[in-house]
Amino acid sequence: MTGFIVKLKMLLIMTTAKKTAAVTIAIERVYERSPQALGRAFLVDGLWPRGLRKSDLAGVTWSPEVAPSRELRQWFDHRADRWPAFRQRYELELRARPEAWEPLRAALHDRPITLLYAARDTEHNNAIVLRDFLRRRTHRSAGPPRQGRAVVPRRSGSTPGSVDGSSPQLPGRRGKP
Repeated sequence: MTGFIVKLKMLLIMTTAKKTAAVTIAIERVYERSPQALGRAFLVDGLWPRGLRKSDLAGVTWSPEVAPSRELRQWFDHRADRWPAFRQRYELELRARPEAWEPLRAALHDRPITLLYAARDTEHNNAIVLRDFLRRRTHRSAGPPRQGRAVVPRRSGSTPGSVDGSSPQLPGRRGKP
């Protein structure tokens, strides 16, 4: 009986690990990168980190298109007092460019990912905003797609519920307007 319980616990652990691995997004400073980084690594800065060669980051995918715009990055200037506004503005930029972050979300379905950044500030940087943004997008996309209502365009002069401009028929009132 105990062997059965042990197998059952192992199965539960493996199932839970698979579910949590699907949404695991680690964040690391590129200069402090550990060789045991989780899954696939993405450098999410618009500028290449100073002092590093491309060969230093072999196996890392550089994704400058997902970084904040030059204007936003310069405005933010890593000032903690601008952090809430930076988060909002950067998320607006991300929403406007789904083609930039979609490859990261797609990679997340296979295995965990690590977002690499170069900023000194470990509490106020674009990787944190991107991680939170991707987590919300990943949770929304879990499960089957929702069925929406079909939208039928109305002609001018028509009322809601009619397509041809006539008034809608109410149940039980056939032929009478």
